[in-house]
Amino acid sequence: MIEKPLTPEDVDFVTTLHGEERISFVVLLQPRGDQADVLLRAIDDVAMGELKEAVREGEEPEGNEAREPAEIGLEYSLRALREAGSEAVGQVIEDHPLDKLTSVVQDAGADEVIVLTAPHYVEEFFHRDWASRARHKVGVPVLKLFAHSE
Repeated sequence: MIEKPLTPEDVDFVTTLHGEERISFVVLLQPRGDQADVLLRAIDDVAMGELKEAVREGEEPEGNEAREPAEIGLEYSLRALREAGSEAVGQVIEDHPLDKLTSVVQDAGADEVIVLTAPHYVEEFFHRDWASRARHKVGVPVLKLFAHSE
């Protein structure tokens, strides 16, 4: 599960997690603007010393406006994973992401879930981040990794 397109560093990181073992990915992209409260995102930005980002949080596209950039980001990420030698399919999810993640894990027979996200300190503190919530729902190990910056 990701919230923004994978950087080359992210692709290298996730494709080499298991050494030379061939891995296939089912990528679910949850646009950040659809799930996180603007205030919580701004607090996270301030906590990380990114004051300019905190001011711009209200400008992030949400709802239908976030759909097209999310689809473009997903296609970019899938192409990058394939170019790195992995099988990869995916979709943008908007409603009930943890339900969708659970069904994908079951349907694909996944061995683990990787949640690749920016740090969300407030949500993590209260165990409301995607990884914490997924650990109680999906039935397989959940690995939380921090995404690299663009």
